[in-house]
Amino acid sequence: MLFTDYRGADTTHVYPVPVPVLVYRGKFLKADRNGLRGRLFNQELIELNISVSATTPVRNNSARHGMPDLRPTVEIGPVLELHLWRSKQQRLKFDVRLPARAAFTIESTPRAIGWSFAPHLNVDIDGVAGLPGWNLGLLTGPLFADHRYEDYFYSVAAQFAAADRPAYQARGGYAGTELLAALSKRYPSHWVGAYARYDTLSGASFAASPLVKRSGSWSAGVGIAWIIRQSSRLVEAED
Repeated sequence: MLFTDYRGADTTHVYPVPVPVLVYRGKFLKADRNGLRGRLFNQELIELNISVSATTPVRNNSARHGMPDLRPTVEIGPVLELHLWRSKQQRLKFDVRLPARAAFTIESTPRAIGWSFAPHLNVDIDGVAGLPGWNLGLLTGPLFADHRYEDYFYSVAAQFAAADRPAYQARGGYAGTELLAALSKRYPSHWVGAYARYDTLSGASFAASPLVKRSGSWSAGVGIAWIIRQSSRLVEAED
């Protein structure tokens, strides 16, 4: 998968991500193409789950030359999902997702680096373009974060200031907008998928940081998963 080092960076890295994928749909815990979710509350029009996200490490980045590398991070927190509309056959779904996540570095002694909030509009289309089994997901919305989160990625301490990189203290607030498109299909023995994401930092609270080299950036990836084993008892996915 192709990842920008961080939002606003002008460097990218490709990361192969060979990880096991577990699909489980229990009464309270679910793991599927939408990630790991702990169902805390569920009604026809509103649902409360657990949301997880992550960022990659930042090494050998020219804008951060001479500065410490950034550890990868993991974010976790609740997400309130509002199911606004469903078609009669459940093939078209329109939701609002409101995830609020606390972020932590991944290292021997993890540390908290603040929180993020990402209210998004989400559209899921099953059987897109008349192709049975192909699912298209479209998501867009603004991003917000507190000053600790933005400080981790965009501040420049005085000891690391240079002629082309003045000292800078990032502050929290609006952090830009993202647009995401993902296409996937489940086969009897495997799953395939691809995604593309565009980030715009126009108007972001940290846009003046000398570490921001681009006001917009792309990331993308493709994946395939083989189904090694499945339960003898299967249930219909609710989403």
